[in-house]
Amino acid sequence: MIVAVPSETFPGERRVALTPQGVQALAKQSLHTHVQSGAGMAAGYPDEAYRDAGAVVVPQRDELFGAAEIIVQVRTLGANPAAGRQDLELFRAGQVLIGAADPLGDPSAARDIAATGATLFALELAPRITRAQSIDILSSMATIAGYKAMILAADRLPKLFPLLMTAAGTITPAKVLVLGAGVAGLQAIATAKRLGAVVSAYDVRPAAREQIESVGAKCVELDLATGDAEGQGGYAKALTEEQQVRQREQLADVVSGMDVVVTTAAIPGRPSPVLVTAAAVRRMAPGSVIIDLAAERGGNCELTIADQEVIDGGVTILGPTNLASAAPYHASAMYGRNIAAFLKLIVKEGKLAIDLEDEIVRETLVCRDGEVVNERIKQLLQGREY
Repeated sequence: MIVAVPSETFPGERRVALTPQGVQALAKQSLHTHVQSGAGMAAGYPDEAYRDAGAVVVPQRDELFGAAEIIVQVRTLGANPAAGRQDLELFRAGQVLIGAADPLGDPSAARDIAATGATLFALELAPRITRAQSIDILSSMATIAGYKAMILAADRLPKLFPLLMTAAGTITPAKVLVLGAGVAGLQAIATAKRLGAVVSAYDVRPAAREQIESVGAKCVELDLATGDAEGQGGYAKALTEEQQVRQREQLADVVSGMDVVVTTAAIPGRPSPVLVTAAAVRRMAPGSVIIDLAAERGGNCELTIADQEVIDGGVTILGPTNLASAAPYHASAMYGRNIAAFLKLIVKEGKLAIDLEDEIVRETLVCRDGEVVNERIKQLLQGREY
C-alpha cells in the first residue's frame, strides 16, 4: 500500500506531513511512501533524506496522487480553501485522505471531497481522550505556536524580558499576561518564564489554576460567578452576555499594566471570544505588544486583523494564523508522528482496515463512499449547530 506525501500548496506553508523518520516508521507497517520532489525542502528535509529513508521521490503531483492509496497532508481542502481545490480532480473513489481539513469551519469542502468518492479523515476531530493524544495535531501544533508567540513578543517588545542587575543600573523584568491556559497558553507561559518575565495567566476554567501555577505563572482571578466553566472536550463553556461584559471590564484593569499579552482562547469552528477591547488596549503603555493566537477566528483582541500588524496608541497587535509553520522542522516531525500513529489505527498488516467501532476512527471520519458521514459535519451542512 502506497502512502503519498505531496508538497503543501497553502501560501506560506513550510511544513510537510511526513518526515524521513516517519517514512521509516511506516515501513514497519508494510507501507511504502512516495514523496513529491521538494515537499520537505522548506522544513529542512531534502529529497535525498527521503530516499535514504526508503521513500520514492516523485516529480509530478498527478503521478503521485495516481499511484497512492493514502494521501497525507498538513492542509487539505478546507484548511487550504483556495489552492486546495486544485487537488479535487486528482482524488478518486476509495482513496484515503488524511490531514487537517477544518471541517467545522468549512463543512462545504467536506461535501466537495465526498463528491470525488474519496474517504476523508480530519484529525482535528479526534476526541479528547487519553488514547488519542498521540494523534492530536491540535495539541502538537499549539505547542509550537505557544512557544513561537512568546519569542515573537520578546522580539517586538522594546524592553528586555529578564531582571538584570548591571553596573548601569537594574532592569526590571517584563510583565506578561497569557489569556487561555490550553496547550498553547501553557507553552507560552513556560517560554516567558524561561526568558525571565514575570508571568500572569487567566483561564475561565477553575481547573486551569493548578496547571497555570505548575508552569510558574500567577493565576488571575475574576469575579464572574461562572461555576463549572469547562465544556465538552476540555474547552471552556460559552459565557452569558452579562458574564462576557464583566470579564472584559475586569480584564481591562489587568491588561493595562502588562508589557505583553498573548491570547489563545479559541474554539474550533466558532468565532473567538473578544477578551481585550479597544479601550483596554488604549490603556496599555506605548511599546506594549499583543500576540493574538485566536486571530484566524476573529481574534481575542477587538483590534486584531488576521496576519497583519496593527499599531494603536503605540501598542503593537499581531494576529499570526500559522505560527507552527515558523518552526517547520520540529513542527513537521511532531505532525508526522501524529500521522504515523493514526495510520496504525486504520492499517493492519499493510491493508486498510477502517474500524468504526474505534471512537477515534469514527469521530475523525468525515466522508466515505460519496457521502458526508460525520454527524457533526452533516448538521453544519444542514445549517444546524452541533
